[in-house]
Amino acid sequence: MRRGWTTGACATAAAKAAFSALVTGEFPDPVAVTLPRGERPSFALALTRKEASSATAGVIKDAGDDPDVTHGALVLATVRRGASGAGVTFRAGEGVGTVTLLGLPVPPGEPAINPVPRRMIRDAIAEVADAAGRTADAEVEIAIPGGEALAAKTLNGRLGIIGGLSILGTTGIVVPYSCSAWIHSIHRGIDVARAAGVTHVAGATGASSEAAVRKLYGLPEIALIDMGDFVGGMLKYVRAHPLPRVTIAGGVGKMTKLAQGLTDLHSKRGGVDRALLASFAQAAGGSQALRARIMTTNTAAEAFELARTEGITLGDEVARAAQQTAESLVAGRDVTIEVVVFDRDGALVGRAPFGSA
Repeated sequence: MRRGWTTGACATAAAKAAFSALVTGEFPDPVAVTLPRGERPSFALALTRKEASSATAGVIKDAGDDPDVTHGALVLATVRRGASGAGVTFRAGEGVGTVTLLGLPVPPGEPAINPVPRRMIRDAIAEVADAAGRTADAEVEIAIPGGEALAAKTLNGRLGIIGGLSILGTTGIVVPYSCSAWIHSIHRGIDVARAAGVTHVAGATGASSEAAVRKLYGLPEIALIDMGDFVGGMLKYVRAHPLPRVTIAGGVGKMTKLAQGLTDLHSKRGGVDRALLASFAQAAGGSQALRARIMTTNTAAEAFELARTEGITLGDEVARAAQQTAESLVAGRDVTIEVVVFDRDGALVGRAPFGSA
């Protein structure tokens, strides 16, 4: 699969080109930048504009084969000379968000440009300044036209980032299907909840289970973590950054996979183990006939429906096993785990309460 470039790498290339034009009168095209691990790719410029006191350059974001909402977006950097000794300062332009909540890597009121991209931009400007015999004092404004609409497809609103996208990246490189941006959002959601003093968060596999668990507890939005398939990624971060109470909410299929010991619940990691579901049904008092019928089902939902017709609480058995998997990921930390299982209609069909394992 083809790798791509983070918004941070694109912003760095655009900022370096714009600063070069500001101090030398010329836009380097392509422009080479140094990434955190030492790679030095070159980026073609999609836009250049020189004015009396500023220069603007743009790079088209190429996410490679990763399903990134910013793939194809234009990342712009407008650079102006800064006050002597001020170093590099940052502004959010069109489509780049502003941080409003504590717990993120940059403080409230700052543009949502993460620390590594900031360092990359500073280093790139310093490289140009040194070569030109100038000081590296500059105001850098990063913009992504249309970014506010794109941000509606991300978790930025929940994280308190308003007005647009975040400029992200820790390596400068996007690994296809790594879903690193999603896991990053999970981590930042936990950070924001902790900073706000939240003691109970709920990680949900999807919109339906999130709505159901929110209704169950009346949780505020800041306590809701859109973990998707990444229960392992969420809980490993919670292990390092503990919260007292974590509810894991999901549908019957995803929670069955967690009960099997899977911590990445995507279909590519494995399917539902019908034999395990059949054994859960038998442990809950189900008949041999039920066990045999479950072994021939096509989906977890079908197995749950068969169990329901016999009055068997299959969901509780699944939840208990899933809870054991989850608790193994936070063992030794002061974190208690609850698992709740919902059907397609949002009805609670299984539960392993806090402290039941």
